[in-house]
This record gives sequence, C-alpha cells and structure tokens, in this order.
Amino acid sequence: MDFLTLLQVLDSTIRLATPLLLACLAGLFSERAGIFDIGLEGKMLAAAFFSAAVAALTGDVWMGLGAGIAASLALSVIHGLASITFRGNQLISGVAINFLAAGLTVLIAQDWFQQGGRTPSLVGEARFEPITLPGAEAAANIPVIGQIYSELISGHSELVYIAFLMVPLTWWLLYRTRFGLRLRAVGEAPEAVDTAGVSVVGLRYVAVGICGVLCGIAGAYLATALQAGFVKDMTAGRGFIALAALIFAKWRPWYALYACLLFGLLQAVALRYQNIDLGAFVVPVQFMDALPYILTVVILAGFVGKAIPPRAGGEPYVKER
Repeated sequence: MDFLTLLQVLDSTIRLATPLLLACLAGLFSERAGIFDIGLEGKMLAAAFFSAAVAALTGDVWMGLGAGIAASLALSVIHGLASITFRGNQLISGVAINFLAAGLTVLIAQDWFQQGGRTPSLVGEARFEPITLPGAEAAANIPVIGQIYSELISGHSELVYIAFLMVPLTWWLLYRTRFGLRLRAVGEAPEAVDTAGVSVVGLRYVAVGICGVLCGIAGAYLATALQAGFVKDMTAGRGFIALAALIFAKWRPWYALYACLLFGLLQAVALRYQNIDLGAFVVPVQFMDALPYILTVVILAGFVGKAIPPRAGGEPYVKER
C-alpha cells in the first residue's frame, strides 16, 4: 500500500467514523446519567430522513439539519417520558423507537416523494459540501506533511469538524464543570444528588436532550453529507456499532474517539478491498461487508476486558419519601 492509498483509506475512515462518533457521544451523555439508550439507531434514522426531506423541499441544508435534530429530539422526549417520567423499561423503549423510526421514515417518504421510500437526490445548497482549509491546495505538493494536511485534514464537511470538536468539549463538560459532576453523579448515585437538592429528573432529561441533538447531527450527516439523500434503513446498524464503541471505550470521551476511528477504519477497509483474490480462492464481497460487524463482536468479546457501566444505569429513580 503506497502513501497516497493509505491517506485515502484514512480519509474514508474519518468520514465513516463521524456518525459513529456523534452517536457514541450521544449515548455517553445519556448513559452517564443512568439512561440506557439502544434507540440511537432509530433517532439517527429519523434524523436522516427528515434532514434529507426538508433539505430537498427547501433547498437549504441548514434547515434540513434543524429538522433532523428536531426529529431526533422528539424521539428523545418519548424515550424520556417512558423511562424517566413513567419509569418504564429503558431497553424496551429503545427497541420501540428503533421500530417506530424504521417504519415511519419509509411510510412518510413514500407518501411525500413516491420514490419507493427514498428522497430525491440532494444537490447544491441542499447538502453539505467539503471545505477546503486555508493553504490546503498549496500544501498538496509538499511531501508527507503537506499531503496529510491537504488530503486528510482538509476536504471534509462542517459536521465532521463539529464531531471531532465535540470530543474535547464533552471531556471538558463531564470532568471540568459542575454540570458534568452532577451528571456523572446521577448515573452513579442519584439518591445522593437528590439529597443535595438537585433534580435527578431534570438532569436526566437534559442528558437525554443532548443525546437527541447529537443523534440528530449524526443522522443529518449521513443523509446530507456522507450521502446525497435518504434511503431505507440507511443507518445500517451504525447506532448499534456506536453502542459497541461506547462499551469498548468504557464510557470515556477520548477512548470513544479511538474506538470509533477503529470501527471506521474497519468499514473503510471493507469498502475499499472487496473481492480480494488470494490465489487459491476469492474473498467474497459479502464477507468484506460483514467484516466490520464480525470484528465488532470479536473486539467486544475478547479485548474490552471488564467494562463497568454507571451503577444506576437502566434503573428508574424513585424518590424516597
């Protein structure tokens, strides 16, 4: 593999890791507050559809992004009501959100656009275009460092840079602010937070809301940046891979970045190297497509070690009288 090919694989890694990273950070906020959310997939899917649909109808990608975030937030409110207010089973609520999003997106897409559950292809101002950073074109002729800057760092959409900036921001919020201390405490010992006069319900709703915003951005990125429109089930299990990355990262922001980059690399390699001829036999394309998911299971089963979730995770809080 030459250096340029390596840069192209790494460039694809960054693009493919972006929705995983946003969804992983979304789950981190929610689960750190004690609310398990396996509905990341459904929120991303709903956001992908509504962002693409509104962008196609208005020709404005930023309105599409807002619609995607709003759709994801609406599902977050449903999950919050079910798991926080009514103290229902958080896993069942997440599964219901996934099924709801999978069915409604195709139904509404067919009703609005009559294209078999798809949206029209997005062009021009209706999608996020790559940004060329200052000096990137001039640096392209400089070996190694210049090529890394022009090929790997430059040339991504705004949402990619937002996703990677969210990692230090998340770390700062969780570990350097009073809000982060309280949020982590809610996931570990909600009774102590309640005793201190802080609303456990309020903090958990805030965490679920942040989760909705980040899932909305992740879904919008899929439909308006990584691809040019919505297709049925386009999230393709990314929400579940994000949950796997979250466990692999042991609920820590920087580790989440590394985990998502690893899973993004697996997807990039699988997409680039298909029908590999090994002489004696040819590796089928189906195996390469399944490889990221197979390796996700292998990594979680064999290399994570003991991952301890927040102590109060998955349990509704009942205030003692």
